[in-house]
Amino acid sequence: MIAGLKPMEIVLILLVILLLFGAKKLPDMARSLGKSARILKSEAKQMKKEGSSSDSDADKRGDASQSTAKTIQAAPGDVATSRPVSEPADQAKQG
Repeated sequence: MIAGLKPMEIVLILLVILLLFGAKKLPDMARSLGKSARILKSEAKQMKKEGSSSDSDADKRGDASQSTAKTIQAAPGDVATSRPVSEPADQAKQG
C-alpha cells in the first residue's frame, strides 16, 4: 500500500478530510488544483521553449514585441482568470 498504510487507515484519513473540508468544497479544490497544474505545465513548456531559442531571435523581434505584456490564462477561452504578466528581463531593460 501507500507508504505502509493499511486500507483501514487510508479510509480513516479520507473520512477526516471529508469532514474537515465538506463534500461541497472538495470538487472545487480538486478543480483549482487541476487548473494550477495545467498552468504550471504550460508555463514550464513556455520557459523551456524560450530558453532553447537563441538571443539573435530576440534581437530580430525588436523592442515592439518586448513592450507587449504576456497573458496567462487558466484554460483556453477562460478570460475571467487571465492576468497580464511582466517578465524580469523586460523590467531590467526598461529600468
